Amino acid sequence: MNPAQLILDRLVRSVEDQGFIAHGLHVLVGPYAAEHRWTPDVREDIQSAAKGVCVIAAGMASDEGLFDLDAPVATYLSDFAFGDGAAEVTARQLLRMSSGIDLPWSETMFTDWPDLAREFLRRPSRGRVFQYSNASTYTAMRALDAVVGDVHTWLEPRLFAPLGIEGTEWQRCPNGWILAGGGLALRTEEFARLGQFIRDGGVWSGSRLVSREWIDAMHSDWVERDAGPGYERYALAGWAGPGDAWRLHGAHGQMLIFLGDTVVTITAHDHFGADRMAARIVETLAD
Repeated sequence: MNPAQLILDRLVRSVEDQGFIAHGLHVLVGPYAAEHRWTPDVREDIQSAAKGVCVIAAGMASDEGLFDLDAPVATYLSDFAFGDGAAEVTARQLLRMSSGIDLPWSETMFTDWPDLAREFLRRPSRGRVFQYSNASTYTAMRALDAVVGDVHTWLEPRLFAPLGIEGTEWQRCPNGWILAGGGLALRTEEFARLGQFIRDGGVWSGSRLVSREWIDAMHSDWVERDAGPGYERYALAGWAGPGDAWRLHGAHGQMLIFLGDTVVTITAHDHFGADRMAARIVETLAD
């Protein structure tokens, strides 16, 4: 009996009962997997779940001795101008959304200024407080780019190729750098491979690709904030909850939900139904 299929069948019913606009659903329990689709199997933007890939990239570079997440990003972006306190901000703080620099999301944020990272860092920091911004992840990857070259190209043989994910595309800003905090397109099953890799602590097919500490940092050492359920704690790209689970969560319902040895991957186009769906998934896993 395939336990993943049993959970999948229940979740498919929940998706349809709730009217959640899902595209694909994948369940992994230990070595068992099952998948269901509502739409054609095409690659789609995993949105902010891509922030987890950025953490993995930074971790790999740290493992290779190329990048220090706890050094000020000014070390790598020395020709930038910095706002009050911004020169001390580290890549870890950028990836944990704790830079204290405010630059709200907008559809035009990559074209509102000649260089989004420069605009971000020229603003003042309020200290080590939570301040969510896609510009934060983008700026961290600009610092990484300064030592590894193009981050996406650098990741291809280190992450995507070992996972058997070929020909990935990552949307770029007008200046040619990856959007970082979004814009990475994957099929549901490819997204699920990333989830399996994270569940297994950075190991794929018996080979360690990144140190476990970077995977663990995705769901530990939380930044606390005053927010609604599922958004009170944030780590390196990961949100705590629902319940005892944690997740990578992108806009419109792109999610990897982790609980024990189970990973549920969902792609969707239902931004406002995603939190309710995540809660239902965790309730099902806990039964």
